[in-house]
Parts: sequence; structure tokens; C-alpha cells
Amino acid sequence: MRVLVLVKATADSEAGTMPSADMLAAMGRFNDDLIAAGVLVDAAGLKPSSDGKRVAFDGPERTVVDGPFAATTELVAGFWLWEVADLDTAVTWVRRCPNPMPGPSEIEIRPLYGPDDFANG
Repeated sequence: MRVLVLVKATADSEAGTMPSADMLAAMGRFNDDLIAAGVLVDAAGLKPSSDGKRVAFDGPERTVVDGPFAATTELVAGFWLWEVADLDTAVTWVRRCPNPMPGPSEIEIRPLYGPDDFANG
């Protein structure tokens, strides 16, 4: 099962505050463990939403909106793409993860659709 593991944004990540050397080292060790276990498919941090754009769709109309975007807690600061046996395994891995932010933070786990999800459609 593939899951997208989303590191939710915080005021620090939206301000462009870079992780400390200690945090980078801890995340490096965690990523090494994911690689050794055959879990990690891809990972990256995202620049603040002030560097981004959104495209809003309404029928044939397209509207481009420049960042930054409101509701920091609804934004994503980074991600991992993992291959795991099941959602419980993903939760177990996330519980081992160093806190990705200097203060309170949240990580969301979302399963990806696979071919079996469309087999009877």
C-alpha cells in the first residue's frame, strides 16, 4: 500500500525558518531507517506558500492566485511517499519520526488509490 505522509505547515515553516542542524541530522537518521526498511519512495520539503500559486477551477474558467495562503494549519510543509503493508504500519513509522517543527506540529497519513480500487468501476 502506498501512503502520502504530509507534514503540516506551521507559522515557522510558512516564515521560511530552516530546520536546525540537529533536526536535519535526526530527520536524516529517520530517512535512513525508512530506506533500510524499504519504505521510503520519495520525500521533500516544500517552500513556504508565499512562493507558490494556486489555480482555481470553475467550469472552463481558470483563476491564478498568488501565495501566501491563509489557514497555515491546512497547508503542507513537506511530504514522504511510503510503501507500507497497511495504514497501521505507516502510523507506527510516523510515531517514530522526530517532531518536524520546533513547536507543536502534525503529520497526516493518506492512502493513495491503487488499481484494485478501480477494478469494479
